[in-house]
Amino acid sequence: MKIILALSFLFSPFGIAQEFTKAIEDNSYFIEEAYNQEDHVVQHIFNAVRSQTGSSLGASFTQEWPIFGQTHQFSFTLPYFFDPLNSPKQEGVGDIMLNYRYQLVNENNLAVSPRISLILPTGNESKGFGDGVVGAQINLPVSKRFSNEIVTHYNAGFTILPNVQFTTSKATITEYFVGASGIYLANKSFNVMAEVLYTSSGSTFGSTNELIISPGMRWAIDIGELQIIPGLAFPFYFNSGRQENASFLYLSFEHSY
Repeated sequence: MKIILALSFLFSPFGIAQEFTKAIEDNSYFIEEAYNQEDHVVQHIFNAVRSQTGSSLGASFTQEWPIFGQTHQFSFTLPYFFDPLNSPKQEGVGDIMLNYRYQLVNENNLAVSPRISLILPTGNESKGFGDGVVGAQINLPVSKRFSNEIVTHYNAGFTILPNVQFTTSKATITEYFVGASGIYLANKSFNVMAEVLYTSSGSTFGSTNELIISPGMRWAIDIGELQIIPGLAFPFYFNSGRQENASFLYLSFEHSY
């Protein structure tokens, strides 16, 4: 609790709570925000990323549900992969994630929501759509709003995949990631975004590092109690001295039930 109080004081100027106008509280595209779903409000999220060469397409569907209020949240993520340049074409479901988040802090414009996820081996390992093992991921999302115009999000976590089958033997894969995003609230319905995510993954067979830098935007369309958030980003991937560009599409629907 002392750590949380210290964070609250650090991220709030002079430790004083400030009131700001209502803003879009969706996830960034690569960085997770720390606001759980409000009671009786569900969100459906669609993501799609296409490489610059058009050689691959990754998509996912996430659904977020509050559990008897905002303190607890359950969600699942269903990924899907499509490679149109292969012959025959390769496509299929990836490894599904089941997620639980606890709203530890949500006051003074500071939110903290630790998450733990179970990774299920539903993807076809031979086609590269999954790792073939049950894994786990832990993430600590922190969100801080500094003014009517600026909101920031921070992530730090790790993933573990035990006994993954390589060509000749099995090994445990561990992955660490850290990132941040800055959101400029141009108005209550339109955001300009910038995200950075660094990931380091390794096993006894070697390691890889990846840096993602992603500018983007999103806007809100309110129709009664339904809020629709379309968005677009253009991420740059830096991996082992190579660079690749992509296009990222985002679409979410949030409504009461």
